[in-house]
Amino acid sequence: MLKKIGSLLIIIGFLAAFMLLVAGPLYRWQLLDLGIAFTLLRWAAYVGVAAVVLIIIYLIWQRPRGGRLALLTVAAIAGTISFYLPYQQLQTARSVPPIHDISTDLQQPPEFAAIAPLRADAPNPLPYPGEETAEQQRSAYPDLGPIYFSQDLERVFQAALTVVNDMGWQLVASDLAEGRIEATASTFWFGFKDDVVIRLRSEDQQTRVDVRSKSRVGRSDVGKNAARIRDFQQQLQGIL
Repeated sequence: MLKKIGSLLIIIGFLAAFMLLVAGPLYRWQLLDLGIAFTLLRWAAYVGVAAVVLIIIYLIWQRPRGGRLALLTVAAIAGTISFYLPYQQLQTARSVPPIHDISTDLQQPPEFAAIAPLRADAPNPLPYPGEETAEQQRSAYPDLGPIYFSQDLERVFQAALTVVNDMGWQLVASDLAEGRIEATASTFWFGFKDDVVIRLRSEDQQTRVDVRSKSRVGRSDVGKNAARIRDFQQQLQGIL
């Protein structure tokens, strides 16, 4: 009977990890809608923390050894990860404003053109949300703004294309004459699609680069768009 309890706890720990791992791919493959996928994540956290507590009690009570101890330890680690990752995501979401459209130019955000048809069915509409979103961005990400280069526009444009490729984004359109690059970035786990437009302009004998990153789904981007813009800017500055 006691061995069966131990085996059950091992199964529960690995079940939590399984629920955590499959939530993203099942949504990405359109086998689950987003609400159910997030519910699966939440239950992975619940089952994971329950597994950890019960395994600790079992270890203190029974003091197993050998292979049984190893399996219980791995199951407890799996349960801990299953709780920690959703919890960390929740805490991150609470630490940033519930916005999903980030731009380095809040007065005249770069506009999407070629990407517009790709977002036809996206829950988040294409136009910039307005001043309320801009105010929340200023408060949360005061460091975000345009970057300037002494090199001419064409050279910066080619460097920006290189960074887009290096970051693994899907290039949708590039127009040197208009100084615009459009691409789509996909998140690793859930495959969320976020669209990016890069605008280049000549300004005061410099090349100004603005970036806008906008999520297709979700009220909050959990800070992903701001982080993406920072990463792009750092890489672009690194090669120019």
